Amino acid sequence: MGVSRSASVALSALLAGCIGYTAQAQTQAQTLPSDEVTAQAKSAEAAQANPPEAPAVAPVVKNASVDAAAPAVEPAAPQAGAAAPSTGSAPDAAASAPVAEAPPPLPADPQGAAVAARLLDPAPLLPRLSTKEREAIQAFYALGAFKPVWIVDGALTPAAKSAAARLAAAGEDGLTSSAYPVPVLGTQGATEAQIAEADLKLSAAVVLYARDARGGRIHLASLSRLITPTLDLPAPDAVLGRIASAGTQAGALLQGYNPAQPGYLALKARLATLRGHGETPAAPSVQLPPGPVLKLGMSDPRVPALRTRFGLETRTAGTLDAGPGDPQTYDARVVAAVTGFQRARGLAPNGHLTPQTVAALARPDSAARPDAGEAALIVNMERWRWLPSDLGRDYVLVNIPEFRLRVIRDGRQRDEARVIVGKTESPTPIFSGMMEYAVVNPSWNVPPSILKNEFLPGLARDPNYAARRGYEVVYRNGNVSVRQPPGERNALGFIKFMFPNNHAVYLHDTPNRSLFSSSQRALSHGCVRVDDPFRFADAVLPEAWSSERLKKLIGKGERQIRLPEKLPVHLAYFTASVDETGSLRTLPDLYGYDARMKIALGLSPGSLLVAKAKEGKSPDQARRGTQKPTVTGRTGPALTAAPKPMAEARRQRVREVNSETGSAARGNPGRAPGDFGEPDLWTPRPGRPLNSWW
Repeated sequence: MGVSRSASVALSALLAGCIGYTAQAQTQAQTLPSDEVTAQAKSAEAAQANPPEAPAVAPVVKNASVDAAAPAVEPAAPQAGAAAPSTGSAPDAAASAPVAEAPPPLPADPQGAAVAARLLDPAPLLPRLSTKEREAIQAFYALGAFKPVWIVDGALTPAAKSAAARLAAAGEDGLTSSAYPVPVLGTQGATEAQIAEADLKLSAAVVLYARDARGGRIHLASLSRLITPTLDLPAPDAVLGRIASAGTQAGALLQGYNPAQPGYLALKARLATLRGHGETPAAPSVQLPPGPVLKLGMSDPRVPALRTRFGLETRTAGTLDAGPGDPQTYDARVVAAVTGFQRARGLAPNGHLTPQTVAALARPDSAARPDAGEAALIVNMERWRWLPSDLGRDYVLVNIPEFRLRVIRDGRQRDEARVIVGKTESPTPIFSGMMEYAVVNPSWNVPPSILKNEFLPGLARDPNYAARRGYEVVYRNGNVSVRQPPGERNALGFIKFMFPNNHAVYLHDTPNRSLFSSSQRALSHGCVRVDDPFRFADAVLPEAWSSERLKKLIGKGERQIRLPEKLPVHLAYFTASVDETGSLRTLPDLYGYDARMKIALGLSPGSLLVAKAKEGKSPDQARRGTQKPTVTGRTGPALTAAPKPMAEARRQRVREVNSETGSAARGNPGRAPGDFGEPDLWTPRPGRPLNSWW
């Protein structure tokens, strides 16, 4: 089993420290006077004869990366009755020797010792820095003997200045510069502890920026369980090694962790145009001691701090009729400034310095909240971070809210097609996969969810319910499976395109092509139906398999065609984009993800839990707070539920809903079978009535 680089570095530092500690102990033992050695030997004999009840044992540190920077503990003077380390060769004596478990010593260099000590301090470097990231930073510094990497001779290195400039300009990429604070070195000589603090906090800010630039700002599972991209998050120690050694190019390299796709860059340029200038600087926070509620005309020692916070003069200027005001007077200008602050923070704008206002003043005030246009751009820029940094020379991109698919070959768009995507109650997931093969004349195994909710009630009423509609029902060992054979009425149409994934979704044909004429095409159970799938096959399959050749296979049995190279498929969700003319195009937020992302990114107030509770509801449902009634809308016989007693009797006979590939699904729970999926069998078919599923 492989070992991470961070753990290896930390373990090496631990072993080196332990060896150094042992050598130091041996040297001290050799230099002790003979009478002290004799005294220690007698103390050891006495301890063996009368062992203490609770002998002191050096604590074992479980985390190797923490061991790498653990401080040295000076051996305490032997107490009366305390046992000295045994020098015998007995296994018990060797196992209980505290030397092997002692933490490594601090570096001899005072500055390195300060860095190592700060790393051992549990106080966070930055609030959002995870434990694993901190351990990786610790291992990185251990590799360099805990020497500062950004500060040399009390001054920032060129790499530090360049990286700090990029952190300050994080707003250009839709990030928040206040999330990556840059420490400031004073003009006076800084102590070793201050240099260690500044150096480590700059490292933490660089690591967080790189992680956020690659999509690590949001815990995606909190948005939806169907948003599952594989994020390419960089290793913290690799980031530090790359940026710290880049000199004046450090800022450019750090910015390079952001996406470089044309779609992202167009949104970034649009954001800059909308703002017209750089990100609004964040206002400073101020910590005020508790005190009475202040109103106009009152005097209080906290007022000068308020004047500084809002950039007001120290005191009101004198006039011919009155002298200068008292700096501690809560006058009209301070009241006006406090009123504006309260209004911006959503507090009652009464101008009184209330406890709620004092608490709000203590919280960092991020840049002014973006308006709706800025927030929409930032949200969609964030979604570009979910895609791989390299989309591939050839790839398929499905933009779910646009109901459109595009095929890119050699970096240029070769084809595009209309698609049908998942309904609001069964959204199409967001992720990237690799198309491996296509299947002509596919059969369809009805998934357990549809089998249980739709087929079993019909089978309970009529044993020939499925057979009369062309489905094959198999009873085996008390289990039932339903399969739709290939044919023109098959739910998957004549061809499907497979990119194995945990959601069991894929691209496929459909016999109900009239639905593509609708402008709103969120109609499926999650899979993506492709308009004119044989033209799409021309764009993605090998040249030998032309659409004409594929059509000749129709009706001749199931046939699998493998791609010579796997083709990336990206299921994305963009509600804002910039077209070729530079115009901003916006689309409806089909699944309500925009609102959740704005809350998660701090772009709008609200609770993410409340927003996510609306998942699976249409906008009208969310407003009404009611469940959407089940729409059968059938042009053939209605699929109404069977009477409860009959349905229960049927479930008693069917112990487990299964399919031909059900055992494979249980054997590999991490990935659903490729031929499962939930095409929308229950979408009403417009036009003349037909006695079929469509």
